[in-house]
Amino acid sequence: MSDVHHISSQHLSLERIEEIISRRYTLALSQEAEERILHCYNYLHRKIASTDKSIYGINTGFGSLYKKQISHDNLEQLQRNLVMSHACGMGDEVPAEVVKLMLLLKIQSLAYGNSGVQLQTVKRLIDFYNRDIYPIVYQQGSLGASGDLAPLAHLCLPLIGLGEVYYQGYRLESRHVLEMFSWEPIALQAKEGLALLNGTQFMSAYGVYCVLQAFRLSKAADVVGALSLDAFDGRIEPFNHLIHQARPHKGQLETAAIFRHLLQGSELISQFKQHVQDPYSFRCIPQVHGASKDAIRYAEGVILTEINSVTDNPNIFPDEDEIISGGNFHGQPLALALDFLAIALAELGSISERRTYQLISGSRGLPDFLVAEPGLNSGFMITQYTAASIVSQTKQLCTPASIDTIPSSNGQEDHVSMGSNAATKLYKVVQNVERVLAIELMNAAQAMEFRRPLRTASQLEQLMADFREQIPFVSTDRVMHPDMEHSVAFLRTCRLPVAQA
Repeated sequence: MSDVHHISSQHLSLERIEEIISRRYTLALSQEAEERILHCYNYLHRKIASTDKSIYGINTGFGSLYKKQISHDNLEQLQRNLVMSHACGMGDEVPAEVVKLMLLLKIQSLAYGNSGVQLQTVKRLIDFYNRDIYPIVYQQGSLGASGDLAPLAHLCLPLIGLGEVYYQGYRLESRHVLEMFSWEPIALQAKEGLALLNGTQFMSAYGVYCVLQAFRLSKAADVVGALSLDAFDGRIEPFNHLIHQARPHKGQLETAAIFRHLLQGSELISQFKQHVQDPYSFRCIPQVHGASKDAIRYAEGVILTEINSVTDNPNIFPDEDEIISGGNFHGQPLALALDFLAIALAELGSISERRTYQLISGSRGLPDFLVAEPGLNSGFMITQYTAASIVSQTKQLCTPASIDTIPSSNGQEDHVSMGSNAATKLYKVVQNVERVLAIELMNAAQAMEFRRPLRTASQLEQLMADFREQIPFVSTDRVMHPDMEHSVAFLRTCRLPVAQA
């Protein structure tokens, strides 16, 4: 039986989320969370019964239709109509790993007890999560401001027996899955549809996934970069602690210390150097990788605040007897952070491609394109072309989404964040950077073989040995695509050296 994570008001860290996902914890509501949900729900329905005032989204229309008051008899139909009408997503499907995070983060947000939802609604979302029932959600449709309306509508359609899901590898109409488990569709109560659709869980889920990947790729960039530096016969002086104490950016200091640790004991790094300087792609690794580390940490902070927040509208405060319509659904904090994170990761890929270019250039005693008999063999020539192509595409994906806004809902929603587009672009940047680093790893490992019998540091030698078990040395030309795919898989799953900052 898997471990259980109890949803509560306690701070949810990225480390905890990674543990929940990787160890396949099931979810359950804590007693505190159940009490908060019930307390808010009961307060809301007492309030509705005791007032004739218009309360946005509860007994009114939505967006620019806020002036339309809805009769008490139609409040449930209002919420059902909202979910159906807003399911306007298009484009590619959201990957299952992101949908799973969307479910987790929506459950977390509703559990704070400021949204007015039924307890059974939250428990049904937990049922979906625990049984790996993944609603089919589309990547296009959200403006990242009125909440992630279209994606969250698709996420929540199965609650009312509509839409489609993936279950055990099959694409099924959600009503059939409900029948399998003898579940009745949820009859949405007042404000529930709005609570489900308002919120930033589409952007936040992509953000959580990409930040976790960013930390992994940042570590991989250091390890692969250290191997490249040694294979290129680079110098260790640019990593001296005195330089970085004179300009003490946190990430820069950390990166230099990591490289000193990774290369400790290397025969190559300690040998006499004919050259007095290395190209920037080697010499400025602490400054470039370090700046990306600092940016990743900034994005992490924004995302942590967001996933531990209430982001629907209106917000309900039972103890203060307040129902307040505001703008916590607006994704501007996320949009800026996601754009920044994409740029920071793109730089790891950009400098990686430059190191690959240096390795194949035929300098410092390495053969042209890292192969015997260059001319007859093209060797690693086109791996650099591929890396350059990917890096160029990544730069195009880094045009900030957050600088754009298009008014919607007849001008009522006249400034939007476009954070959803920032999120989906960032996901592609993560994939691209992983591929570029995998290409550099192939080239660095190949170059290292031409330095024998000298050896690099013990941790990097172990990485080389593990790599060679899956991708053999290239002695003469062969089809490189399978090697490149295997290198991506290796980088994704290997145990990277432990580098202490």
